[in-house]
Amino acid sequence: MPEIKKLLIANRGEIALRIHRACHEMGIRTVAVHSTADADAMHVRLADEAICIGPPAATDSYLNIPNIISAAEISGADAIHPGYGFLSENAKFAEIVELHNLIFVGPKPEHIRVMGDKVEAKRTAGKLGLPLVPGSDGPIADVDEAKAIAASIGYPVIIKAASGGGGRGMKVCASEDSLETLMQQAGSEAKAAFGDATVYMEKYLGNPRHIEFQVFGDGNGHAIHLGERDCSLQRRHQKVLEEAPSPVLGQADRDRMGNICAKAMADMGYRGAGTIEFLWEDGEFYFIEMNTRLQVEHPVTEMITGLDLVREQIRVAEGHGLTCHQEQIRFTGHAIECRINAEDPRTFAPSPGTVKHFHAPGGMHVRVDSGLYAGYKVPPYYDSMIAKLIVYGTTRERCLMRLRRALEEFVIEGMKTTIPLHQALLDDPEFQQGDYTIKWLEEWLAKND
Repeated sequence: MPEIKKLLIANRGEIALRIHRACHEMGIRTVAVHSTADADAMHVRLADEAICIGPPAATDSYLNIPNIISAAEISGADAIHPGYGFLSENAKFAEIVELHNLIFVGPKPEHIRVMGDKVEAKRTAGKLGLPLVPGSDGPIADVDEAKAIAASIGYPVIIKAASGGGGRGMKVCASEDSLETLMQQAGSEAKAAFGDATVYMEKYLGNPRHIEFQVFGDGNGHAIHLGERDCSLQRRHQKVLEEAPSPVLGQADRDRMGNICAKAMADMGYRGAGTIEFLWEDGEFYFIEMNTRLQVEHPVTEMITGLDLVREQIRVAEGHGLTCHQEQIRFTGHAIECRINAEDPRTFAPSPGTVKHFHAPGGMHVRVDSGLYAGYKVPPYYDSMIAKLIVYGTTRERCLMRLRRALEEFVIEGMKTTIPLHQALLDDPEFQQGDYTIKWLEEWLAKND
């Protein structure tokens, strides 16, 4: 089996630091790649080696495949971990990494490609036995076909881009009168954002929750699930807060859906970490997509299972089996993650700047994943998330109490952050009861504006 001795981290920010820490705990040396804007980043300071791969723009640095491969060859790295975002779900990148005799710490390129195409992903999920949202079997060829499908599944329907995500190329249609116009708009947005105007159609669920299952495969037909995360608190299709387990899911449904997901990954021969995302409404699950990478919110799963998911990724990439069987997984307590962004907590306008004072909360079962330090200048070129606060409690109620205390302790001065937003959410009785859906946060923001 190949042994990774030096790993290149093809990412930035808190996830790069997270990967570095896991590597050092495994005795693996790290190589940080960075843009000129990230020369002073914490992961760059802590890595064993650091190589600049381009100017601030992501297209010239973190998305620059030739520069990343060159950095791996210059440094003598054995493997590349893509983190999340950037090139993490780029099948071509995974192929190029392996063609250069480097270990790609992630799924097989063919699985990245299949699940990256939303239409093909849905088709594959159906074959693997995952429950689907009623809709088109594939891309919609024309308006007449769209009208026929919409009539059969019933309005409202949602038109989605086959490539990409983040809410772009997505339109909700309430009646046949606006179908043609909205199809054209969705296709135009998809073409502009992803270079692909292909769209498909699904039944629009009125007020569901977003529940996802963490899965792990060894690439040789063995797979497990690590329970679910509830990611329903979203603004413009972007997650704000995540928790595990879901407040609405019972053990029977957890076991049933988790086992369906694990079997699907085993049948697929899936390798590494993955997340299968569902909409949940009235006790029913509907597959929406699969992310073939580590998720931003993976720490809440680590908190309730005790497993280090990055360590597990690296072991699987080296060719080892999974460290545990399904029956050995224990789900204990409750965990919540708050995404802390450099944004105005009311307008959500970006607020990059220099960190004047920084104090991370501490105490039992409090974790902060962040590359911030006093004097660090948060660059304006990338995602606005600057920290993740993850808190664990033996019950959800105790977790919420600890989270409240941790948010009170958290100090980030020099820019506006979303810490006050999370504090306000904790005061809301509906959130305290776990009574929310994917529409709840935007309605709450409008009500509290």
